[in-house]
Amino acid sequence: MAGIVQINNIGWWMKQHFGEKVVKLALDGGFTCPNRDGTFGTGGCIFCSAEGSGELASQISETTGKDPRSSRVTPNSISAALSEQIGLRREKWPNVRSFIAYFQNHTNTYAPVLELREKFEAALKVPGIVGLAIATRPDCLPDDVLDLLSELNEKTFLWVELGLQTIHGDHINRCYDLPVYDEAVRKLTERGIRIVTHLILGLPGETKEDMMQSVRYVCGDPVFGLKLHLLNIVKGSPMETMYPGYTPFGSLEEYVQLVTDMLLIIPPEITIHRLTADVPRRMLIAPEWSYKKRTILNGIAHELKIRGAYQGQSVSDIRPSL
Repeated sequence: MAGIVQINNIGWWMKQHFGEKVVKLALDGGFTCPNRDGTFGTGGCIFCSAEGSGELASQISETTGKDPRSSRVTPNSISAALSEQIGLRREKWPNVRSFIAYFQNHTNTYAPVLELREKFEAALKVPGIVGLAIATRPDCLPDDVLDLLSELNEKTFLWVELGLQTIHGDHINRCYDLPVYDEAVRKLTERGIRIVTHLILGLPGETKEDMMQSVRYVCGDPVFGLKLHLLNIVKGSPMETMYPGYTPFGSLEEYVQLVTDMLLIIPPEITIHRLTADVPRRMLIAPEWSYKKRTILNGIAHELKIRGAYQGQSVSDIRPSL
């Protein structure tokens, strides 16, 4: 296996691309979601917390109570939040010079394009910011937003994250169907914009083969990256009351085996942005071992090693007909 990279993780890839370590800074841009404000639905996806699954982002938002997509997050507050994070990271890594501003919480293209432009460009003006990562929904990419993303893509390093989670129906109250995701991928790809797709592992009713099918499907597209999230049942999410006592996996070892199997069928050029999930322990209901992130990642690396395996080892016909 000399010369073979076990996992094409995004940290390693970014170091090759930029020639130095690059750190991602999670940010709450003050947006909401059309699946919360009644535009497409209410209550959000069943796994999502009140914070829009961004508990670890820099918290700077406060809604006005008028237009739910309008907030007191201003270009200045974004600049201040990023500058503060950069200062803290440089205390840990004094030699790090480059950072990605990651708009994480809720749906970060769900606002008038003028507001999006002001917030994204404010982030890019912060010294040390070399690019943007923007998390959104596939159904929140109208043409004017795509035009803005294309413009940003021409002048900075950019990827757009799409929260697909599963290809198997809408039992998670996602409020859009698979063709909507396919269309978003097509439009972003036509514009040369990098795509990172999110999948959640352990959703109620899904078998191992269901999850493997989701991985194969999204890898059949020209995606730049993939996030595999361990399903966490968190306090304040609809799942807390809808599925009392539900545990997505019987053990940490079972999860490690599944992710290792998935890595073997993920093409080696696809960057891996996540293999488990982060959630504050105070919010975690199940699985009780989910907070052991380092143990999970070490377990996956160990399993690859003892199998003599690596990402993409078993790539064949990725995207079967469904």
